[in-house]
Amino acid sequence: MIRYMTVKRALPMTSRLSTAVLAALLIHPSGAVTAQNAERGRTPEQRFFDWTSLPFPPTEFRLRRQAMMAQLQQSGGGVFLSPGSEGFTSDGTFRQEIDFLYFTGLELPHSMLVLDADEALTIVFAPRTDVRFESTSRPNHFPGRPLADDPEIAARSGITQIRPIGDLDTYLAGLVSDGRTIRINLSGIDPALLAPSQPIQSWSPVASLLHHLQGSFPDVHIESAYSEIARLRMVKSDAEIAVMRTNARLTAHAIMTAAGHIADGVQERGLEAEFEAACKRGGSQRVAFPSIIKSGPNSLWPWRILAAHYDRRNRAMHFGDIVIFDVGCELDYYSSDVGRTFPVSGRFTDEQRDALLMVTAVSDAIIAAVRPGMTLGELQAIAEQVIPEDQRQYMQAGFFFGHHIGLSVSDPNLPDAMLQPGMIFTVEPWYYNHDRDISVFVEDCVLVTATGSEVLTASLPRTPEDLERLVGVLVGGGQQ
Repeated sequence: MIRYMTVKRALPMTSRLSTAVLAALLIHPSGAVTAQNAERGRTPEQRFFDWTSLPFPPTEFRLRRQAMMAQLQQSGGGVFLSPGSEGFTSDGTFRQEIDFLYFTGLELPHSMLVLDADEALTIVFAPRTDVRFESTSRPNHFPGRPLADDPEIAARSGITQIRPIGDLDTYLAGLVSDGRTIRINLSGIDPALLAPSQPIQSWSPVASLLHHLQGSFPDVHIESAYSEIARLRMVKSDAEIAVMRTNARLTAHAIMTAAGHIADGVQERGLEAEFEAACKRGGSQRVAFPSIIKSGPNSLWPWRILAAHYDRRNRAMHFGDIVIFDVGCELDYYSSDVGRTFPVSGRFTDEQRDALLMVTAVSDAIIAAVRPGMTLGELQAIAEQVIPEDQRQYMQAGFFFGHHIGLSVSDPNLPDAMLQPGMIFTVEPWYYNHDRDISVFVEDCVLVTATGSEVLTASLPRTPEDLERLVGVLVGGGQQ
């Protein structure tokens, strides 16, 4: 029902709205803003760099692009394509696709990065305008934002060619016609899953790009650029290391904060809330991955099994249980991934303590061996020598008991590559003993230096005694 209102108070002079216009706004049944009001009250058009900035200076990204083109030239040349994220998320804020972000630093939605190694040319294809800033019915809230049509983006990013995304297919057709090789990071993509006949599919932007190329350009020649990507992203710059060092300390602090809330009857999800709150209070934009905090019987199972059901990961913990943290903050796009094991009572049992000391000794042996020139396979062999023979069947982890980390929790890596200064990876020997219902977990982030290594998570205690002292101090529990 339409209700008519009488305007009794004088209108402010600054509004410049007539009584008739105001009345029209109040009684319009659709709620739509009239053309007259849109013209008078329209919020100014927004600009990209009014809302964001590059995470590093433009030189950082220019050097990355140059290094990638040099890698491509060494392996046969071609044109590297990297798609950006679609731009919309169901439950969070926008996060750019990692390769696109790594080479540009730009949060452009629905875009495509082109690195032409043969012509030493960089192009970004982007929408002319940002559809997320558009709504015909709400112009004050959605005032529009130019992207490809904004010259400031090119000027400030150092990318000289930013073209409309509508021109991309014409450009690709020219590459295919000229017999050029298209290079894509095909890591983890099974071409069989791209068959259009499958009724249920979940494609990444790269998989969607591959499907589009194969369907639109039958003569296209595609090769993977994973190795080239891995060689670059495995070695972090000084700027990246600085962020990851800060993030490791932040994550360590957040774990210690959450451990202070461990007590009998506390639920796993409650500890997740304490950890994630500490991350965000410390400056983290979000967690690096869904936090894994598991206790008692849950501690014996990997996260994929626990997460197979909607409400499984929320057990109430009790004295006698251990609780495992496998968590990470994300700071300025960079991930951490850290693990510790705590006794809910504040005291490990003898069996729990022995298992923890054994796992920590394995971790210590790996870290002590880290230095330039070593390979991850050699670290794996060293770890296996330290593991007691009767415990080897319970020590579970894949390749070298860890993984590279950076913009993603599991950064690209080459198994046979020798360690170099600037590489950062986790060391995380897992212990899952279903025969005795005991599990312990220790995970640290390690930076390869010129002479050895630096444990970025060294501020987080790892001995049984130090871990016990952290339990329950913020709720008056623990230390039973």
